[in-house]
Parts: sequence; C-alpha cells; structure tokens
Amino acid sequence: MLRPEVNRSGEMQVFVAVVEGGGFSAAARNLGMSPSAISKLVSRLERRLGARLVQRSTRSFQLTPEGRDFFDRSTAILASIEDAERAAGAAVEAVGRIRLNSSSVYCTHVLNPLLPEFLALYPGVTLDIAQTDTVIDLLADHTDVAIRTGPLKSSSLVARKLGETPIVIVASPAYLERTGVPRHPAELGGHTLLRFSYTRRVRDWPFLVDGQIFSVTPAGAVQVNDGEGMRQLALAGVGIVRMSAFTVADDIAAGRLLPILEAYSAGDREEFYAVHVGQGGPLPSRVRALLEFLAERGRVG
Repeated sequence: MLRPEVNRSGEMQVFVAVVEGGGFSAAARNLGMSPSAISKLVSRLERRLGARLVQRSTRSFQLTPEGRDFFDRSTAILASIEDAERAAGAAVEAVGRIRLNSSSVYCTHVLNPLLPEFLALYPGVTLDIAQTDTVIDLLADHTDVAIRTGPLKSSSLVARKLGETPIVIVASPAYLERTGVPRHPAELGGHTLLRFSYTRRVRDWPFLVDGQIFSVTPAGAVQVNDGEGMRQLALAGVGIVRMSAFTVADDIAAGRLLPILEAYSAGDREEFYAVHVGQGGPLPSRVRALLEFLAERGRVG
C-alpha cells in the first residue's frame, strides 16, 4: 500500500547523490545537507525497503547488488520525472493549436489584421478559425475561445470583455436614391430591411420617438446568417441594415454607406466578449496568450 507521507522521489534523489558523489560527505555538500542527515535518510530507506543498499565503513563505500539495482531504477525514474516536468513546462511557451470561433465581422475588421502580429509573438501557435454568427456549444465543438456578443447564458463560461460599439442604421447611396431617404422610423415599412436568419437577443429595431421606444420588425425578403454578408448586401444596395458601428465605420467615412434616422437612435450598444470554458483547471498558456492579446489589441468600440 502507498504511504503518502513517504517522499519516494526525494529519497531516490538523495540516494543517487550519495552513489554519484561516492559517499555521504560529498552528497551532503552537493545537496546542502549534513552528513548525519544523509546517513539517517539512507538508513531509514534501507529499513523501509528491508534491504541493505550500501556496505559502508569509515574508509570505504560500496553498493550491494540490491543497492546497484535500486540506483539504476532510481536514476531512470528521476529522469522520467524530469522529462514529464519539462514537457508540462513547454506549455508555458504558448505552443499548439487554438480553436477559435468568431463572427465574420469581428474576424474581418478586427482579428484578421492583427493575426500577423500575434503569430509573430507566438510562432509555436497554430490557429483553427471558424467564422459563424451562430452561438455554438464550446465543449461540444471542442472550441478553446469564442467571440460573442451580449450577456452569457451559460454559467460554465468565463468572459473577458473586448469593448462595446453603438448600433447604426445604414444604407447605400444607390439604395436611398432609388427609394428615398426615410425621415421617420414609421416610414421603414415601405423599405427593404435586411434581417439576420439566426436568433438574436434583440430581433426588432428599437427607436426613440418622443421619449418612447418605437419598435420596427424587419420583415424583408432577404435574410442573412452572418454580419459580413449583411454588410456586403448593404454595399450592393439591396436594402437597409442595422449593424455594429465598427463594422461599417470605414464605409461611412468613405461614403459607401450613409447613416439614417440618427435623430431617433435608442442609444443601444452591442458588447463583445472573448469567452472560454471556465472549468477544468488552469488555462493552457497558448489560450491564455490569445485572451491577453485580444484584451489588449482586439478591442472594439
């Protein structure tokens, strides 16, 4: 039966030091212990094993056959322990594959431009990126990190906020020239409103009219399952879209998309988080490196 109070690896380390040093005094100097402490430890080891390991006198030190066998086995075991610790410690260097799940707009406008910098910092890391706006089960999908918006529903997930962004209503100049610019949220009923096909926390488009929330339900003929696809449709003049401001900021600045109904903005914002499973012990260094990088360089808003 195992005896937890016995430090077997420590005993092996001392015994190996005695053999390699050729005696108790040399081992004591190498280990920073007294010769008497070394002698007592070896005697205690022999009593526990029920075998004499060394023949010793004031002038000689010689291994018994049992001692030679124990020395060989101890040396191999200590080497295996060192190899195991070295392998575990390699994780500190942030190596290995990271499975990342993210919305297409975050990848396009935030993550992708930063990838060269991240990979240069951590050359031992490989990234497996899946782009989808659909909420996934991180455990079932074997995902290390996911970029999500809005509050978390699962208590098993840990989130690190990456910022927040206003929501804007935009359309292309070509679309507005063709259909006219809506001046009031009530006029949106005569327009093509592009909507997302996946379940969202807020399905209706909220506006603030005379101090009250005025909601419009998008019911256009076109629906999309990802934000970047929605942006492309807006640029093509298909209809009006409601999106995170950071995804269309460059388009607005360049005049490719025009904000509308700004005076009726409800002031709602979309929060972005990097989430990971919080159970199961410390995070691998590669995952921790990505989370810290995103918290510093991958912020939105």
